Amino acid sequence: MIFQRSALARAALCALSAAAVGAHAHQVPKTLAPVVVTADPFGSSESGTILAPARVVSGDELRDKLGGSLGETLIREPGVNASGFSTGSSRPVIRGLEGPRVKILQDGMGSGDLSAISNDHAVGSALLTAQQIEILRGPATLLYGSGAIGGAINIVNGRIPIQLEPRPTGEAELRAGSADRSGALAFSADRSVGNIGLHVDGSLLRAGDYRIPGNSAVDGSGGTGRLPFSGSRDDNLGVGASLIQSWGHVGASLAQTDKLYGIHGRDENAKIDLAQTRFDIDSLVRSPLPGFDALRVKLGRNNYRHTELEDGTEPHVRFSNRSLESRWELSHLPLAGWRGKLGLQTDNATVQALNLEGEDPTVPRTRSASTAAFVVEEKDFGSVRLNAGARLEQVNRRPIAETRRNFTLASTSVGALWTYTPGYALGLTGSLAQRAPTAEELYSGGVHHPTETFDRGDSALRKETSQNLDLSWQKTEDRLRWRANLFQNKISNFVFGRIGNEVCEDGSTPSPGCAGGEDPLRTRNFSQADATLRGYEVDVSYNLYEVGWFGRAFADSSRGKLNNLGNLPLQPANRVGVTVGYQDNTWRSSLSVLNASAQNRIAGADVSDERVTRGYTRVDASLSWRQRHGTTDLTWFLLARNLLNEEIRLSTSLLKDYVPQAGRHLMVGVRARF
Repeated sequence: MIFQRSALARAALCALSAAAVGAHAHQVPKTLAPVVVTADPFGSSESGTILAPARVVSGDELRDKLGGSLGETLIREPGVNASGFSTGSSRPVIRGLEGPRVKILQDGMGSGDLSAISNDHAVGSALLTAQQIEILRGPATLLYGSGAIGGAINIVNGRIPIQLEPRPTGEAELRAGSADRSGALAFSADRSVGNIGLHVDGSLLRAGDYRIPGNSAVDGSGGTGRLPFSGSRDDNLGVGASLIQSWGHVGASLAQTDKLYGIHGRDENAKIDLAQTRFDIDSLVRSPLPGFDALRVKLGRNNYRHTELEDGTEPHVRFSNRSLESRWELSHLPLAGWRGKLGLQTDNATVQALNLEGEDPTVPRTRSASTAAFVVEEKDFGSVRLNAGARLEQVNRRPIAETRRNFTLASTSVGALWTYTPGYALGLTGSLAQRAPTAEELYSGGVHHPTETFDRGDSALRKETSQNLDLSWQKTEDRLRWRANLFQNKISNFVFGRIGNEVCEDGSTPSPGCAGGEDPLRTRNFSQADATLRGYEVDVSYNLYEVGWFGRAFADSSRGKLNNLGNLPLQPANRVGVTVGYQDNTWRSSLSVLNASAQNRIAGADVSDERVTRGYTRVDASLSWRQRHGTTDLTWFLLARNLLNEEIRLSTSLLKDYVPQAGRHLMVGVRARF
């Protein structure tokens, strides 16, 4: 469908006007329970987390922001950008850090996919059925391991019930989109039978190649209309059951994900065929021992693989990951005013990337094992809440026919939150976090077509050490609320991919061309240097969750530099965002404007070949109407994204010069809650 800009602008204004006219309708104030960050060890609210600044996206807000990928869903959150690789595989970038430094969790456990290896690899977790998404900005290493040196994203799906539902409850949604001719269906339901809680959820997504404004290539050499190899297919199904009694609960879930999506490259196109099977166990025992109030044990087993299809048909490289993770947490009763948890976490995984054309493996078969013990404690000293913790972790990498590596990692954190007057608080956190290089950073040695690189690891890489400071100021009561954060991270031995000369698929130098007429690939050599990242986030809201007019504004900035080597590559642009809207018991509407400045702080030629990314202004709008039918709430909604049909290229994307974001996009749908 093709829409004229003027017609869409009038439609958006009419939608907002209609919502305002509906203000005379009988209004029922919303009463919301405090939003709890389940990834926080103390179950704090957004404003009470100290270890890492938190943000929770849930409810209607989450449904309005849902995109085809996790990065696209969270791109309008303060401090969060997206890798922008494709609609199927865009991953979050937190405070200028991404990949293996941002941990993706599902209900507090590792996602088990290989999205951290490369931007073209999708996050395996289902988004259309997520109950809430939690963002931990800043090091979450203390809680979740060395993969969280920059932050963590926790996708909460509630597949293992923890409370009994006396009658069936759930949600179903159907939506369709214009720019990519997409259709999606999602559902989830819970019910109890005696003391057994049952859960089922599933989703289907079909999206074609999306429409782009202008040319696909920034230099005008690409095509127009629709971006080839930008479509996706995503199927998810999950079931869970739990025995729930007064002493606690024990349950299990099984989930299957199948995904096929395209990657549009500079010279080559590809598709990725992904499958993941996930089995989880979650148990909680109350008062397990004298002096302790709860023992929680989680187990997660994953079988993941994806095949990269050159030109969409020819299998080229097959990635796989088999992992088993366990997490043990013992909460103690207050001791001299201190409350906290002791924990043990283990993770065993076997990763490999086999070249199906007989060449050397992109990543050799590597077994990784980690064992960690951690403790976090918290105590109130009058108006000051003090938080402290430590983690000791041992990581082993054991590749076939390569150098084995062992890393001992230590992480510590101390933070304080001072409520100097009711509703106002100042916070300061200092932490030291360490990360072990991943198997691909250590041992890569082959072709990676979606990124059009020949990756070369370095088995002598050392562990990263990050020293972090985070200062916050917040107002948490009444209609007007805000939070401001200043942060600085100094990272020694920062691992990055240095773009080098061109080679053929067998690693040889073109002379002058490659055998068979194949296009040469750029080498990406994993190297190390010290780095510094600084930035800020400001988030201000008014009447955000209540009846009537509401508003929200944010600004963020992050700048990273490699010591003596200039700027870090693929850094986010400075952004400012504003949202205004109206809501009551029947109508909900909003209009959002996000402005990103041009990013001209690019990496030097000896680090990367990236170019300046121009700025953009993205305008989005939403309108929904709710009606009640017995015990079911029906919500009809209209979402509009990129109303001005701007050419948007993300400075954080490796393929920004060849993959613009989608143009003007309308989505219509209906959602039922029962």
